[in-house]
Amino acid sequence: MILRTFPVGSCRSWLSRVSVRQELCCFSSSVPPQPVPPLAQTLQGYLKALEPLLPPDEINHTRRMVHEFGRPGGLGAKLQDGLERRARHTKNWIAPWWVQWAYLESRQPLPVHSNPAISLPRRDYNGWRSQLVFAAKLIAAVLDFKAKINTGQLPVEYMRGKPLCMELYPLIFSSCRIPGPKHDYVAHHGHFRRSPTHITVVRNYQFFQLEVYNSDGSRMTESQIHAQLLRIRSQSWKTDKEPMGILTSEHRHTWGEAYNRLLRDKLNKESVRMIESGLFNLCLDSPVMRISDEKYASRKAAQVLHGGGTFSNSGNRWFDKTLQFVVGEDGSWGLLYEQATAEGPPVATLLHHILDYCEQPDPKRAPLVPLPMPKKLYFHIDREIKRDIEQAKQNLDILINDLDVNVFNFKKFGKELIKRHKMSPNSFIQVALQLAYYRVHNEVCTTCGIVSQRMFRGGRTEYVRSPTNQALKFILSFDDPTLTREAKVQLFREAADAYSALTDQALRGHGIESHMLGLKLQAIEEGLSIPKVFMDTAYGLATHWKLRTGQVPANTDSVMCFGPLVPDGYAVCYNPQADHVHFSITAFNCCEETHAETLAVTLRDTLCQLQELLQPTV
Repeated sequence: MILRTFPVGSCRSWLSRVSVRQELCCFSSSVPPQPVPPLAQTLQGYLKALEPLLPPDEINHTRRMVHEFGRPGGLGAKLQDGLERRARHTKNWIAPWWVQWAYLESRQPLPVHSNPAISLPRRDYNGWRSQLVFAAKLIAAVLDFKAKINTGQLPVEYMRGKPLCMELYPLIFSSCRIPGPKHDYVAHHGHFRRSPTHITVVRNYQFFQLEVYNSDGSRMTESQIHAQLLRIRSQSWKTDKEPMGILTSEHRHTWGEAYNRLLRDKLNKESVRMIESGLFNLCLDSPVMRISDEKYASRKAAQVLHGGGTFSNSGNRWFDKTLQFVVGEDGSWGLLYEQATAEGPPVATLLHHILDYCEQPDPKRAPLVPLPMPKKLYFHIDREIKRDIEQAKQNLDILINDLDVNVFNFKKFGKELIKRHKMSPNSFIQVALQLAYYRVHNEVCTTCGIVSQRMFRGGRTEYVRSPTNQALKFILSFDDPTLTREAKVQLFREAADAYSALTDQALRGHGIESHMLGLKLQAIEEGLSIPKVFMDTAYGLATHWKLRTGQVPANTDSVMCFGPLVPDGYAVCYNPQADHVHFSITAFNCCEETHAETLAVTLRDTLCQLQELLQPTV
């Protein structure tokens, strides 16, 4: 789908190297196409990435296979020609494949496995009255952001002096993922001549269509929205309503079959279409059960991520929806987004706008016009749908109980101290994670960090792979009593610099992972057998991401949270601020080897020891 171009984009700074200039341009015309990296460079980088993970005999076997694949005139060269041809004739040669492979073809449930959650600092209120006041402010803030996109008032983002592609911004509104038997697709409703003017509000498992524009096209004021939220509350007392949203938490094939059964009924079809086409969802949650302050942050993040279970707020979600804002009665709040359409940096920009808007007083008085009653969305639930819901409830509770979430704020130092030592905060933390993992498991593991590709037209994301040889060398030397502190500091710097170099390479469009995936998919596109290099056990190991990491692109005290990519892995998100770093670590309880709290404690100790290494107190 191609939209008409609009001038868009705004951001404070989602990385220290991103700056915003007050210049307007269309979504993607001012950014270059994403390059296809040289084949030899990618294959060499792939082999180098395997060296810390494999014994020499296995590396030699894989090296022979890679050299055969990459020889002049060989299969790799043929596939490379195909990718370069594809790059000449498409907006972006890898992004549609990436979205299809990484998201839409995945059959795993969206909660935990896919949709990231961002938990924001608790608002200073407690009770439903203040909840609705803040929710009204939040809705008004999001509508204000959307208006800036529509009218071209948001400046384009820049990184390292280069403009970023902004085309995701209008797509995050009025969009929804739709389940399919073999793969999903995304429905965009915002590009129709008459764009949707409603949002969906969910409370006590009940869905409401709330119009947020007046009949003259003007946005409703905060007081108007607040009055409508009061009406919704009066219509949604706790009842025996079935939690329809739970269905969207299922395995994608299972949900696809239930979706087709659900839509056979005209009433159900109308209600589902209203949810799918709405600008975004607002989830009005009941309070998170208060426990110790230390564990409250983890519970709060988990609530945004999955709703806390079928006896809590999980029925207040429609996990297919691109944007869902969660506002709790206890002051907890956050955002859940679906990754096939939305990404971290644009979402962070939206959150910055919301936070700035919330500091301002309500600018408008409510016009004295009667408002239409919010429309409750009803469902006809037959025996089959009832059975689908019960099964989904069981499966979601199993998934939620299996997820171990540990959120903590490391307060000893933040990115300012790291910068004073002339190191990249991101690279510093990545090496610290490798060292902490090694101390827990006595081995290093395949790790992915996420880097934006929005400096290219239609670009999405790329993985940065670690550990590097330099990181392994540092890890093995860290507890060596025969090495001097200076020698260890030098090895630490080399490890951080090696990660920074890989990040820079990915930011230039020369990352390894997308290119390797593209070569594999190009073979399938041409009707060829999957090349042997991708059937090698080394490639299986290289893509078994035991450590999924992500840096939160925000200058606020927010915590991002998502589940591990593999059953025996972890997911670690971090948000470095000036003098502290927020972390969230998740692992699955079903794996006896992984434990989120153990890794969290070890990571804390490791960070303190790295500070001691750089700044000895004695």
